[in-house]
Amino acid sequence: MSHNSFGHLFRVTTFGESHGVALGAVVDGCPPGIELTEADIQGFLDKRKPGQSRFTTQRREADEVKILSGVFTRDDGVQVTTGAPIALVIENTDQRSKDYGEIANKYRPGHADYVYDAKYGVRDYRGGGRSSARETAARVAAGAVARKVIPGATIRGALVQIGPHRIDRARFDWTELDKNPLFCPDAVMAAQWADYLDGVRKAGSSIGAVVEVVAEGAPAGWGAPLYGKLDAELASAMMSINAVKGVEIGDGFASAELSGEENADEMRAGPSFLSNHAGGVLGGLSTGQPIVVRFAVKPTSSILTPRRTIDRDGNETEIVTKGRHDPCVGIRAVPVGEAMMACVLADHFLRHRGQIGG
Repeated sequence: MSHNSFGHLFRVTTFGESHGVALGAVVDGCPPGIELTEADIQGFLDKRKPGQSRFTTQRREADEVKILSGVFTRDDGVQVTTGAPIALVIENTDQRSKDYGEIANKYRPGHADYVYDAKYGVRDYRGGGRSSARETAARVAAGAVARKVIPGATIRGALVQIGPHRIDRARFDWTELDKNPLFCPDAVMAAQWADYLDGVRKAGSSIGAVVEVVAEGAPAGWGAPLYGKLDAELASAMMSINAVKGVEIGDGFASAELSGEENADEMRAGPSFLSNHAGGVLGGLSTGQPIVVRFAVKPTSSILTPRRTIDRDGNETEIVTKGRHDPCVGIRAVPVGEAMMACVLADHFLRHRGQIGG
């Protein structure tokens, strides 16, 4: 299986499966001399790990990260990066492979089961194997390293829609994210989502969501037109996240409804912009404004409602997926989106620095 790496100068390779011994990432290209400890990474993994509320899978994983290489403790006791590859590993401790025994010979509709079998002729049905969202823990760990590389940038993500229910932008407050388990920036909507998700969960069903990630502090000029555009690589990174089916930058698809006068981000001396319909990227280069990316996450494929499908021999049958699953996988996708934003920006920061020469 190829294509397990992404990035150019800041390059990440992830490994591991949902029910394997461990998963992790190798980060190559991190500059030397950056202070880095496991504690710098663990906080971000804690945001993503399962079993933290009734709205996520009840699989219990500590998701404790270990740094195996790429760091050195100086005489002053400070641990720093050496410039060598940084190997990060996270052990799996709460696998229940028996939960998947009944689907070993059946394909879950909406899941990667069929296409993995069609391509490789072998499928790890235990939690989806490599196609499981469990792999994203490795991305979050790598993203924590990436944040240390980017000077002066702040990256934050929020859930802005669950099913048909959107937040009220007038009530958007970043401080609300730490007050509810849904990464919701709208206190009123957070309470409504909780009631709504209780119904979804009790029905054994699932629902989709929209995640918004905002990066502030990136200067103008990051990116590489024509085929290394910042927004193109951000879109690619977000689309690589499990269950993501759509990405937009700035106003995205809503731009189709605007006139040229409405859509133009007018400028004044400074320079400053009077709006940010472009989402902080023009011509594939950052503008210095907040970089705004949204992505849509489809409903979790593993549900208790019987669905029509086929088995490996092509026979028509039905399937019910038992086990522990997220009623809304978009919730835990928030820190994953932040991590992918961080990795892309770290890569473009290093590429920009290399091209400009300082």
